[in-house]
Amino acid sequence: MIMLVDDDFDLDRIAESGQCFRWELRGEGTYRIPLGERCLYIRALGDGRFDLDCGENDLALWREYFDLKECYSAIRARPDPRSDPFLAECAASERGIRILRQDPWEVTVSFIISQNRNIPAIRRSVELLCRAAGKSCVDGRGEAFYSFPEPEAILALSERELNECRLGYRGRYVRAAAAAAMDGTLDFPSLRTKTPEAARDALTELYGVGIKVASCIQLFGLHQLDAFPVDTWVRRILENEYPDGYPFEEYSPYNGVYQQYMFAFYRHKAL
Repeated sequence: MIMLVDDDFDLDRIAESGQCFRWELRGEGTYRIPLGERCLYIRALGDGRFDLDCGENDLALWREYFDLKECYSAIRARPDPRSDPFLAECAASERGIRILRQDPWEVTVSFIISQNRNIPAIRRSVELLCRAAGKSCVDGRGEAFYSFPEPEAILALSERELNECRLGYRGRYVRAAAAAAMDGTLDFPSLRTKTPEAARDALTELYGVGIKVASCIQLFGLHQLDAFPVDTWVRRILENEYPDGYPFEEYSPYNGVYQQYMFAFYRHKAL
């Protein structure tokens, strides 16, 4: 089916943005994207047209996943080139990034795994974990894939099985998060009702979760678009471009989107 999008939407930029680890490029610009026990093949055709290969009744689900109700072109246009030329350039250069509405449990585990690792290593460990504990599924083209494992399935893994996912010391953090999800300590509906500060504080109470990972969970899992993860790249940006302080209040409630523009811009500039 053909999906029309009259807004910023660039599959390649989203895939490279560091917010998702299971998108798979299948040649000719086609991405395979698993979501729960569903799987999408999507390809950009140009002029805002996208070819979707998915279940007939799943279009609304994927439009929600891509956050197509939010107008990112309006968010992108907010920085004034006269008062903030750097952010205006980042937003224009990285046009097409959107913050996906991902499953918060998958995001939590994925960003726990992400600590002190590069993206290929994160992707490898996430896929190994899915193969070890996820449900075996078949997509619409007859190809196998694995759903992201539920907390109880992760807890059922032996130490040896978890170690084979190449998580290193992060394995005990993943197991602790699964236990917290099972006993209700980690409760995503409750986190959504909290203030951003309270949600961050609650997430940092999880074993092995610091402020940076908690902020990633808020932005990419809870869709709190004002969350602003600070890693090495972003710290460098703030030091180089905003020595007098970044204007969080001016760009609220979309600081997380602007963080993504700046992060992508600096990474592309460094290549």
